[in-house]
Amino acid sequence: MLSIIIADSELELVPRKLANYPLIKKLAKRKGKKPWEMILDSSKHHPVMKGLKGWRRRGRPDIIHICLLNALDMPLCREGLLKIYVHTRHNKVVYINPNARLPRNYDRFIGLFEQLFKEGRVPPNAKEPLLEIKNGSLNDLIKEINPEIVLVFSENGGKIDLCGFFKENKDKHILAIIGGFPHGDYISNVYSEADRIVKIYNNTLCAWTVLNLVISAYTLALRIV
Repeated sequence: MLSIIIADSELELVPRKLANYPLIKKLAKRKGKKPWEMILDSSKHHPVMKGLKGWRRRGRPDIIHICLLNALDMPLCREGLLKIYVHTRHNKVVYINPNARLPRNYDRFIGLFEQLFKEGRVPPNAKEPLLEIKNGSLNDLIKEINPEIVLVFSENGGKIDLCGFFKENKDKHILAIIGGFPHGDYISNVYSEADRIVKIYNNTLCAWTVLNLVISAYTLALRIV
């Protein structure tokens, strides 16, 4: 089994300190929402974000959109051998049903996650929701998953032969932790949880590229394709 956490993801609602900016109020009115019910998106809200701590890396739901579209369409997920979680900078955890098929349209995806933050689950009254969000730290989530091996992917890690490693450990529950932010380092205390801190290339890679390479290597190691 392979579990993946997209950790310290820059996925959050518009902070209330930005709610009175004309740009934010205009966009909220257009969507028929309160300003703090919208997902923070640097592509739309960038002009008013400079007062936020760490603003240069925040407001990147697009990273999560691309990662989830890729992961949920993988044969490994369809075979029931992949579980994926999204952990956010504010210690929210999104649980993803492997059977979920998320909107490919970005605006519809944002609308779905705005509903998730508001209702706590999507669909709201489903016994087995496609998405569910709860409070929880990264360290608490790792304990809940209870893997046998924890790999933390970092540009400061040591090189790893993914295919070889997965072949050697194909009978173990492996957790791969991938940063859900555009640059910088983890803000959670993740390295203390790692069995290995690793990288798969000498230069920085986007989160979805690392995710795709990890899932592909594990899929090949199990000879699923």
